[in-house]
Amino acid sequence: DIHGQYSDLLRLFEYGGLPPKANYLFLGDYVDRGKQSLETICLLLAYKIKYPENFFLLRGNHECASINRIYGFYDECKRRFNVRLWKTFTDCFNCLPVAALIDEKILCMHGGLSPDLHSLDQIRSLQRPTDVPDTGLLCDLLWSDPSKDIQGWGMNDRGVSFTFGADKVTDFLQKHDLDLVCRAHQVVEDGYEFFANRQLVTIFSAPNYCGEFDNAGAMMSVDETLMCSFQILKPSDKKSKFGFGSTTTAKPSNGGNVFGSTTTAKPGNTPAGVKGSQPQLNRAMLQLPSEWSRSRIHLLDGRIDS
Repeated sequence: DIHGQYSDLLRLFEYGGLPPKANYLFLGDYVDRGKQSLETICLLLAYKIKYPENFFLLRGNHECASINRIYGFYDECKRRFNVRLWKTFTDCFNCLPVAALIDEKILCMHGGLSPDLHSLDQIRSLQRPTDVPDTGLLCDLLWSDPSKDIQGWGMNDRGVSFTFGADKVTDFLQKHDLDLVCRAHQVVEDGYEFFANRQLVTIFSAPNYCGEFDNAGAMMSVDETLMCSFQILKPSDKKSKFGFGSTTTAKPSNGGNVFGSTTTAKPGNTPAGVKGSQPQLNRAMLQLPSEWSRSRIHLLDGRIDS
């Protein structure tokens, strides 16, 4: 989540390197809450247009008219420009993909799992453009949350979608031969937080969220061997020279614990968001030439009709 915190987005790019030197996958929630949603989404879309095979944007639950009409983006568009601009962004958001697969092993989405998700082909068959419905697979991929307090599926305090227990994560990964679920959608104190014996990770990239939380932001990088590194964007009153803390590196392993031993090192030239090290990318299930390394990012949902 970036949530209109434009200056923090610039800090992420400064640290990770500007496209196309680095490849990026963002997990949604670019607008609302923060003061500069327009700058944030315009920069991200500009990079997507300029470097379509190096830059990927997934949809979050705030990339939906019924949500960002209430939580700030509509008012920002109306105050600074006009309502017509907000409607144009609504059309754009309705075309965003909702899930990506890194090297066939790391499934990424904004929210989480769904009781209606039995095959990844169901995500591939989702049609775009589309609004976000109140229930069902698309809704859950953008809205659901993990819960340490339950097994199976539970009611969500948000009043929409579900919560899911660690058992559901384990079952899902085993069934689909995956190593990790990577999602956003929740503020976490350190910017990232593991769940289900490190089989799921929550990434939140907006430090000092809304100016009301003392949370750090984080970004995760994935190299061609599926080594995952986490870099911490500290809250503003705790900034180091570059505003980052230590780098935590862990490698997914085969079996229940997808990460091996965790070590700490100084921040290096590592990327923001979720990215590979110049990976081969596949956009909307279209195979592209391989010119870089072995990691691959697939956008899972169906291609937009021309």
